[in-house]
Amino acid sequence: MFKAGMKWIFLIIGTMIGAGYASGRELWQFFGAESGLAIGLFTILFSICCYSILIISFQKKTTQYLPVLKVLVGKRFAHLYDAMIVIYLFSTTVIMLAGSGVTVEAFQYPYWYGIILIVVPLILVFIWDIDGILSINSFILPLLLVGLISVLISFILKEDLTLLFSIDKQRNWMAAFTFTSLNILPLIAVIGAIGNQIKAKNEAVFASIGSGAILGFISYIYNNSLVQIADDILVYEIPLFAILKNYPYAMFLFMSVLLWLAIFTTAVSGTLGLVSRIRDKINAPLWLIVLVLVLSMIPLTKFGFSTLIEYLYPLYGLLNLYILATLLLYPLINRYKTS
Repeated sequence: MFKAGMKWIFLIIGTMIGAGYASGRELWQFFGAESGLAIGLFTILFSICCYSILIISFQKKTTQYLPVLKVLVGKRFAHLYDAMIVIYLFSTTVIMLAGSGVTVEAFQYPYWYGIILIVVPLILVFIWDIDGILSINSFILPLLLVGLISVLISFILKEDLTLLFSIDKQRNWMAAFTFTSLNILPLIAVIGAIGNQIKAKNEAVFASIGSGAILGFISYIYNNSLVQIADDILVYEIPLFAILKNYPYAMFLFMSVLLWLAIFTTAVSGTLGLVSRIRDKINAPLWLIVLVLVLSMIPLTKFGFSTLIEYLYPLYGLLNLYILATLLLYPLINRYKTS
């Protein structure tokens, strides 16, 4: 159970920690000051949502996400959310491509070098289908998590920051709901593609609690660090670079590589969700479908990384509140039906 559960934890976290999250831009967009309680609530909400999606996918033995949507919102609304997921995955993958361009641009190289750098391996990884994607996540995610946590803890110790918060100064607690709902659609899309590979219910329990706890911890210490450099964030398109500005160049280089890997894993997860939905309708190799999709995304990256996050993420967060409610209620409803 442990090995299988860790595989799903890495897949879930790989879906979550992309350009927006790893760079700090997404966290700052939703949280910021007075958000300790909000992040605690997010941890609980996220774990419940992951459990619901994993259980439905396991029970339905899914290979794509539409059956999961039908259970959650019914056949009538499933097609509406199906369209939303396709648009969401497409647009967020565009954001990942743009994020790669911004990361490479930080080293004084042209923006388009970063686009090419992510597009080529993104196409190549789909030659090995889903097994290849799971293997890449299992290799990259531990490096990413250790690196990100190490830098954040180092910054907290260096600045002598406190991790405690006052419960009476938590006016931003509602952000937990919009932040969780923002990340629901990619989770449904990606987990829905691997339901037939989940062997036991225990894997779902382990993966949901584990991924929620890890993301909650990282979100809390990351947001705490960003609050301390709020003025600098206005200058940096990628807030993580504001944290690293006084670190040696080698650390800046190391974290830039990790940031790019985070961007890559989320681009892979988003693309997996898209191709799993359309692969039954198109008789072509996965890599060829991905090639066509990615080529259509490239022109849209010109809108810019932070601009795309600023406008698209809050919009999706609001639109997904209904499906968030169904996921939170599903364990109770399911237990009532089976009792």
